This record gives sequence, C-alpha cells and structure tokens, in this order.
Amino acid sequence: MADTLPYRYIAIDGPIGVGKTTLVDLIARRFEAVRVLEDVNNPFLADFYQDRPGSAFQTQLYFILQRFKQQQETVQRELFQKLLVADYCFQKDRIFAYLTLSDDELMLYEKLYTVLEPQVPTPDLVIYLTADIATCMARIRKRQRSFERELSEEYLAELTDAYNHFFHYYNRSPLLVVDTRHLNFPQRPEDFEELLLQLQRPIKGTEYFVAAKRR
Repeated sequence: MADTLPYRYIAIDGPIGVGKTTLVDLIARRFEAVRVLEDVNNPFLADFYQDRPGSAFQTQLYFILQRFKQQQETVQRELFQKLLVADYCFQKDRIFAYLTLSDDELMLYEKLYTVLEPQVPTPDLVIYLTADIATCMARIRKRQRSFERELSEEYLAELTDAYNHFFHYYNRSPLLVVDTRHLNFPQRPEDFEELLLQLQRPIKGTEYFVAAKRR
C-alpha cells in the first residue's frame, strides 16, 4: 500500500451517524495527516434537538462561524504541506440551514454565507458517506452522545434526503460516493484497505464505491 494519496485536502461528509470522523481518524493515522474536525460541542445543539425556540438559528450561526474560522486557521495554514482530512465540507452548512431556519432567518444566514463561502478553500476530493436510517441511528446510539438522545428518525430522514439532493448536484470538486451499510472500518481492516485502493488513483467527476456484503 502506498504511503501517499494523490490529494492534499480531502473532505468527508454525510448525515449524522454515518461514520465521518471514524474514517477521518483512520486516514489520518495511516498517512500522518492533519485532522480538521468540526466542533460537536456546539453550546446550542442540545436546545436545538429539544426544539427550543430560537435554538436553530443560534446553532447554525455558531456552526458556520466556527467552521469558517477553522478553515481559515487550519486549512490555509497547512494547505500544500501535509495531507488534510476534514469531517465536513463547508458548503454542506447550507443543508442544515435550509432544513431548520425560518424564511427571515434564512435571509440573514444567506447574507453571511455569501460573504464567507468564497474565502474557503475547495477540497481536492469529497467523500460522501451514505447509509440507511436504521444504520445511522444504530451508530448514533452506540456512541452515546448526550445531546443526540433527542434526535428523531424523522429529522434524520429529512436530513439524509437533503444530503442526497445536495450531493446529486455537487460539482465543485471530484466526488466519491461510498455506501457504508456493509462497511465496518474500525473492526474490519479489509474494508478500509478496499477503500484506500479506490483513493490511490485520481477520482474524476462523481464515482461510486459499493462494497460487497460480507458474511
């Protein structure tokens, strides 16, 4: 297995519970890459999952400003020096905004997004992880984050549909869509190695990786 990849900046994205950070950690360890992880300790997130008034807008503003600051400080500093692997792509911020904000809130959000987004570096490759709702919910329950206990299957289904729509039209960079339903990267090293074989060559346009179901 080669010790380098033909990319300098990889963003891994997908719905909640699909396994983004797990894959980031594995790639970072293998290639001594710099990890770029979004802040899951958003102070407004628990209120958002409990559907408290105003919490969606607070949550969204915190996320977009934190992600922008992180991209500016980490990504631009390290770009072209070491491999960077992020567990989100900045543009997906709008997925959550359009799913949760009111029209008035969206108007303000869009003004901010329009200013920030052009200043964010574009990944050399985006890996979009997919899975069915049952698989994501099982993974969410397994990691036992307290603020995710209120997350409903209905919200996750809406979010997954929004992700699918977004990445169906995504063309800002090469895109590898990975079906993770039958993959277990932490417990089956062969799954990870199979994916790495796909990453050894440049991805062009949108490509798909579907692993065979293992016994």
